[in-house]
Amino acid sequence: MNLGLAGRRAAVAAASSGLGFATAQALIAEGVKVAICGRDRDRLSLAAKRLGSEATPILADVGTPEGATAFVREAQDALGGVDILVTNAGGPPPGGFAGTPLDAYQSAIDLNLMSTVAMCKAAVPAMQERGWGRVVAITSITVRQPIPTLILSNTARAGATGFLKTLAMEVAGDGVTVNSLLPGFHATERLRTLRGGDWDKVANEIPAGKVGDPGDFGAFVAFLCSEQAGYVTGSAIPVDGGEYRGML
Repeated sequence: MNLGLAGRRAAVAAASSGLGFATAQALIAEGVKVAICGRDRDRLSLAAKRLGSEATPILADVGTPEGATAFVREAQDALGGVDILVTNAGGPPPGGFAGTPLDAYQSAIDLNLMSTVAMCKAAVPAMQERGWGRVVAITSITVRQPIPTLILSNTARAGATGFLKTLAMEVAGDGVTVNSLLPGFHATERLRTLRGGDWDKVANEIPAGKVGDPGDFGAFVAFLCSEQAGYVTGSAIPVDGGEYRGML
């Protein structure tokens, strides 16, 4: 299927590895010019080399609103504009209510909520002016089904979901769609950090019986950015092999 994305320009945050990298890879395969960012210069350079000439690496830390804004601004300068924004960031440390200090919440909110707000503030107005744009946020299944040991992620990403839904309603008439994808367990370094490298054990918890392939996730992001998905907006879609057990 031709997704109608050739020649578009995308900023994909936190894309030196994991789901961000897979997303950048999928968009490039559709003819999109992509700016990626990461905090580690060596990892970022390696990722850009793997992605090829259509990838522009930008050293940036989207863990703060200032860093998130700077990434989008640099991507706009490098690409001549941004038609597609994929917001993404690492996850805050694990922990529950009793063991998580109050001052840990602000950094988690900056990382997983305010970075998304900042990137959208920097990118969306120009999309509205052009009459076309796509925002896809990579969040977590925890916004639908909180994980007890991830209270910081549960809290911050739920806030981001509320922001994205509200934004979607405001800009839909301008040709801009805003959606979020809620990944479950995918074979990434984040999952390895949280659960170790025993993918078979993790797979036993998932109805699909396997850990998710980041490449498949990236392909789904690309579809949401397509012309064919132009009527999909304001959605928060689990991509989790059936892990989310709720009906709605």
